[in-house]
Amino acid sequence: MIEKIKELLKSLENTSIEEVELEAEGFKLRAKFKREGELPKAPLQPSKEVKEEGREEEKENYFVVESPMVGTFYRAPAPGAEPFVKEGDYVEKGQTLCIIEALKVMNEIESEVSGIVKKILVENGQPVEYGQPLFYIEPR
Repeated sequence: MIEKIKELLKSLENTSIEEVELEAEGFKLRAKFKREGELPKAPLQPSKEVKEEGREEEKENYFVVESPMVGTFYRAPAPGAEPFVKEGDYVEKGQTLCIIEALKVMNEIESEVSGIVKKILVENGQPVEYGQPLFYIEPR
């Protein structure tokens, strides 16, 4: 089934379709295609966090790591193992932050920037959606 999905996505690369969403047999896939001439997504995205007092705090200098797929979020490479990263850790660009399991495939999610992990927004074993924020990283 994965090969058929890969073939479908490959066949859509040179079309004018910008986004496709598939849902079948208990799984859901959503893909967006970057088209030539489009500006790349700005890496630093403002995000808001609600404090206990109910106020929102701007996190303008944080890079938001978003889930590239629907799946299950794992902080460690195996049950009982140390997590890939903890809040306060310094990470290098390309360093593994977590795993997202999708269609029985373990996908390592790597940091796109070097910096400090300021906040982990997802609990271990929690289902995640495409585009869901996972981490705030303060670039360094």
